[in-house]
Amino acid sequence: MKIMQPTAEIMSATPFLTKNIEAAIRTCYRSEDRIEVGSDVKIIETIKTNKHESCLEHGAITVRFICDRGITHELVRHRLAAYSQESTRYCNYGKGKFGNEITVIEPFFYTGRDVERAAWVNSCEEAEHSYMTLLAANSKAQEARSVLPNSLKTEIVMTANPREWRHVFMMRTSNAAHPQIRQIMCPLLVEFRKQWNVLFNDVGSIEHSHPATITYSELAKSIFEFEQGYLLSEAS
Repeated sequence: MKIMQPTAEIMSATPFLTKNIEAAIRTCYRSEDRIEVGSDVKIIETIKTNKHESCLEHGAITVRFICDRGITHELVRHRLAAYSQESTRYCNYGKGKFGNEITVIEPFFYTGRDVERAAWVNSCEEAEHSYMTLLAANSKAQEARSVLPNSLKTEIVMTANPREWRHVFMMRTSNAAHPQIRQIMCPLLVEFRKQWNVLFNDVGSIEHSHPATITYSELAKSIFEFEQGYLLSEAS
């Protein structure tokens, strides 16, 4: 059995996201001639102040989460999004492709609590043993999955517009949210603010004592760097 930490990775986003939103907003007033460097920030702040947030739906951001299955059940409650998730029906963890073992997500809140953590590890190992026993007895993966633990590692790709992401961060970084979803959402919000501060600077909390490791695809990096280079060239 393998134990790992959760991660979140920004995979891609609408190029020139805030400029794209600005162009959509200005269509309402036919004020496209007022688009210039920095004008997107000003008009988006105005839109947020006036609570006209439907304008923030012009664009999309895609994130890959690696987390336990309990957290994905919370993610998919956000309906205005698209999801693609690792399937326990079709993924057979008894195959070499998966190392002939299950992978589980470490519950950070058991760090330093040896009795509870040992009980958790034992439970996951028993689940893995039962799963492999069922597979060996010719159960299909979709049948054997019935004994897999809630801590089972899964990957889920989520795509949503900026307005929905604002709602997600407001709900899932709150102190009332589950600790493990805050573990990935608080540092993810930090990264969203780095890339699109005007869209996310007024929602959610970035405070969490056990942040997840945030990784980035080359596509996300290239989009961001291209946008910044474009805006700098406009300014000059």
